[in-house]
Order: sequence, then C-alpha cells, then structure tokens
Amino acid sequence: MIFSQTGEVKDGFYVLGSRNAPVYLQRARKPALFDAGIVKLSRVYEDEIRGVLGEIPPEMLFLTHVHFDHCGAVSYLKKHFPGLSIAASRKASEIVKRPNAVKLIQALSESAAEALAAMGESGLSDEAFEPFDVDMILEDGDVIQLEHGLTVRVLSTPGHTWDFLSYYMPEKKILIASEAGGCANILGDISTDCLTDFGVYLDSLRRLAALDVDVLCQGHRFVYVHEDAKAFLPRSIRAALEFKDMVRESWEAEHGDLARTMARIKEIEYDPLPLPKQPEPAYLINLGARVKSVVAYLGLEKEPPL
Repeated sequence: MIFSQTGEVKDGFYVLGSRNAPVYLQRARKPALFDAGIVKLSRVYEDEIRGVLGEIPPEMLFLTHVHFDHCGAVSYLKKHFPGLSIAASRKASEIVKRPNAVKLIQALSESAAEALAAMGESGLSDEAFEPFDVDMILEDGDVIQLEHGLTVRVLSTPGHTWDFLSYYMPEKKILIASEAGGCANILGDISTDCLTDFGVYLDSLRRLAALDVDVLCQGHRFVYVHEDAKAFLPRSIRAALEFKDMVRESWEAEHGDLARTMARIKEIEYDPLPLPKQPEPAYLINLGARVKSVVAYLGLEKEPPL
C-alpha cells in the first residue's frame, strides 16, 4: 500500500499538515514528532497536532536534517508547545547557528509559498523562519524510549546532507528515512538525492535496506506500507546505481561539461514530470550537487565551472 494523503497511517502513526511537506507524529506516553516541514504551513501543523493529541502536548521533535522544508516550523512549534524538546545531530545544531544558513533557510522558505499554492496547499501563513536551539544532541545508536515497549533508534545516514539522521521504531517496524532513503516523484520514479557524497549516500541506503520495515516514510509525498515498504529501499539502491551510470554516460558524452551533462539528465528526469513540480531553479541547484557527487565518486576528470 502507498499512503498518499494526511491522516493516520497505522497504529497511532500519522502524516500531518501536507503530503508535500509532512510532519510525522507517533502517539505515545511521550508523543513524538518527526521533522517540522515548511514554516508557511506552521499553523496547519499545529492545528492537526492538536486535532490528534487534544490537550496532550508533543514532547519530542526529531529532526532528520535542517533543510528549509524539514525544519521550517521548529521555532513556531516550540513557541506553541513550550515543553517540546528539539532533537537532532550535532552537525545540525551547528548549522542552524550559522547566519548564512539561517538567511538561506529564510529565503527558501519565502520562495516556497508560491510553489505550495500551485500545489493546492491551503492554510498558508505569513510566518517567517526563526532560528532555534537544539535541546538534545543525538548520536548514532542512541535509543529514546517513548513509552514501555516503544523506542526510537537513531541512525546516522549521511549522503543527502552531512547532518542527516534517520529514525527507526523497531517495535512497530516504522522507518522515517526521508531523503536518505531516496524520494519517489509523482510518477513513482526514485530520485537519488546524494547532495554531498554518492558513496556515503549508497552506504546509508544499504544500511537502511537491512532493516525490517513495515512503514517507510520518505521526505515528501508518500508513505510506503507492508510489501511496498519492503520493496522500496532495494528499488532505491537500484535507482542510485542507475543514476551513477547515467551521470557517467552523460559526462563522457559531453566531454566533462557540467552544464551540458545536467541538461541531458534534466531532459530525462525533470522535463517529463507533470505540474506542479519542484521549481526549476531549485531542481538545478540540487542536480548540480548530485552530479558533482557522482563525478567525484567515479574519479572522473574535474568538471569545468558552470
């Protein structure tokens, strides 16, 4: 089964706010949120959290990474749920202290409003991103108990970003992998989101694929359940290897020209997608990083500048 909406997925586990920029919630004695979406949807997240939990506030917010569409509503949620403890990697806690990183998150958050409206999102607000402190530094292998018989296991899974953590609840076989597990587009094709290091990304994918998973949460759009969850990560590994080969072939065909290599790949994986889709400038920024990470992994000739 592929869950493509908001609401309860299974056994007290929910997708909230927007399938395009979700916040995940696990009901428990210590209710836990996973990721904080986009700041423009802050009030929607708050309303839906209260709709599920009533007067009980969430106690933990686990961040996978601090891209604008995964940490946008942290400060808003902390303000409206004062007891909320923000948990993330040490690298994430350092990134959100950098003025340039904060400015970039703010700028991308503002530019996202138009794209969200085009996707049919309602309830958009004029909230602006505010920097935040991380209350709990998480390390690979940490185990956080939400209640008796329900834990969150922390997995360091870099490759999409260096600050990336995935979260696994073994008792429910729920994995919040976000972009570390790859991300399927509206047509079901899996994007290899290796923005930093392709080899590290592939190692993280293989680590995640070794888990017994019944519910797999990606960063955007879909949650995979039962057999679809079990099949997704092996598919994502195959997609990563295919992307590597596509970069090699395009790079060699274009004699190491980065811009022309990117144009060839864009024709294959972006141009055929129906609207609404990721804005082209954002796609191209990510594509450039993805191609460079594969080029470095393969040891190909250093690319000329754009």
